[in-house]
Amino acid sequence: QVQLVESGGGLVQAGDSLTLSCATSRRTLIDYHMGWFRQAPGKEREFVARIRRSGGIFYSDPVLGRFTISRDTAKSTVNLQMNSLKPDDTAVYYCTADVTAGGIISSNNVRIWGKGTPVTVSS
Repeated sequence: QVQLVESGGGLVQAGDSLTLSCATSRRTLIDYHMGWFRQAPGKEREFVARIRRSGGIFYSDPVLGRFTISRDTAKSTVNLQMNSLKPDDTAVYYCTADVTAGGIISSNNVRIWGKGTPVTVSS
């Protein structure tokens, strides 16, 4: 059974940095494209970043240039480095796994979800 376990969320100030980590298995990293979605209070889940099995990387426009997704096969983790955080980045962040073709995907394409880790950015 595929499991995705997020960690690293917390309360930070605007302009700070934070790194989220998603622990899974090496098999999962081989079989799935990995990504991050987020859901702010009162809003729908939205795509944040994705790294395909081939290494192709995609970001949503709001985080492009500030967030970096990476994959550590030795540790079987997928990380999201978040810099220059803004209050609008406040959300629960979910690690995801999918097998969908293409770059930026919708939440309907996600096959496996983690339970999420909350990030709060104060102004």
